[in-house]
Amino acid sequence: QVQLVESGGGLVQAGGSLRLACAASGRTFSRHAMAWFRQAPGKEREFVAAISYTGTNTYYADSAKGRFTISRDNAKNTVALQMNSLKPEDTAVYYCARRGTPFGTGRNLIRDDEYDYWGQGTQVTVSS
Repeated sequence: QVQLVESGGGLVQAGGSLRLACAASGRTFSRHAMAWFRQAPGKEREFVAAISYTGTNTYYADSAKGRFTISRDNAKNTVALQMNSLKPEDTAVYYCARRGTPFGTGRNLIRDDEYDYWGQGTQVTVSS
């Protein structure tokens, strides 16, 4: 069983920054791509960013490009999302997720059905 625990959410003013972290249990962390998704009130969950199992390749939603950076530390079983220049429309619950298939390519990483374990989420609120 894998557990994912997010932290780092909070309230920030527009233009500010937050760094989200996700700690994963288990011994196979380094074999799986990881991602961040978010869900705003009344909206569907959406892809934010993903990182390959090696950390070499990263993928971003258009809304995150140039502002957010995903990274991972396989020695510590952690994945992070650095969020800069935050906007009120970034307000959402942010979820960390582990891709079900180990290794693999970047194909379909934006699809939430690619992921088998999810964290409980951390709230990010950006005030205007």
